[in-house]
Amino acid sequence: MPKVILIGLPGAGKSTVARALSKITGLTVSDTDQAIELRAGKKISEIFSKDGESAFRSLESQVVQEELIREPGVLALGGGSILDPANQKAISQSGAAVVYLEISDSQASARVGKNSDRPLLVGDPRGKLANLSKVRSPIYQSLASITVKTDSKKPSEVAHEIAMLMGLEILSHG
Repeated sequence: MPKVILIGLPGAGKSTVARALSKITGLTVSDTDQAIELRAGKKISEIFSKDGESAFRSLESQVVQEELIREPGVLALGGGSILDPANQKAISQSGAAVVYLEISDSQASARVGKNSDRPLLVGDPRGKLANLSKVRSPIYQSLASITVKTDSKKPSEVAHEIAMLMGLEILSHG
């Protein structure tokens, strides 16, 4: 079971903050999007285009369930993984601190830009992020034990804030 689970919209900084938190605390780190790509042998954008979103979500749920059992440190979840009720239940029952990295739509859209590796945002990132936010934000809020706003903050600042809020020992100021 992880000590920390990071959730939030695309662009909130889950993967980057997870690595920064790992660096300053010595906790191990896992990122479900990377684990999915490793298992599938292709990028998430390829899974979406070749196999479809439902195939991706099925694989994502398997990986999330496995990582919730396997990872003892920091777990960064894909933004949409919280849509599956089974994942919501497993996250809630994990005993981990669930940290919602909250970001404004404008900051998220500036961070993700025209990134083609984010298949749900292709075409109109700003509009699609706003729609994702409407659907997902209430779920993020209901799962979170801690909310940290990430607008205009460096990943290292967010990682330090999480460590302080959780009372984690900081090993380095990297």
